[in-house]
Amino acid sequence: MKKKSSISFGPGASSLILIFVVLAMSVLGMLSLMNSRSDIRLSERSVKVTEAVYALQAQAEETRRQLDELIVQSAGSQEALASQLPEGAEMRDGVIAWQESDGVRTLDCALCVLPPNETARSQWVRCCLIAETGEEW
Repeated sequence: MKKKSSISFGPGASSLILIFVVLAMSVLGMLSLMNSRSDIRLSERSVKVTEAVYALQAQAEETRRQLDELIVQSAGSQEALASQLPEGAEMRDGVIAWQESDGVRTLDCALCVLPPNETARSQWVRCCLIAETGEEW
């Protein structure tokens, strides 16, 4: 007959397992906290960028309103319109192009001047966002 051997864990084994579980839970909690902080920072940066882009778009719409007034004043004469354009805007082949910038991002805009008999005076041709990252690729 073989003698049965029994393995018994003393009171120290359960304490070691408890310490391991507590350490593992602490590490997972810290990782979760770090991930949450990172997500908050990313969300805050995203909000800032979105607000800046919408501010540029609002500037572009204001410039378009001013250009529409100039189109009405010029009464269909492209030469008269070209002479009254604001600084930084240029007209070529019936398209007025300009840029709105906040120092970091630039909105490249272009409007097509429509014929005088149209109800609308202009139409967007281009409104592209150009962002400077400061990094070289």
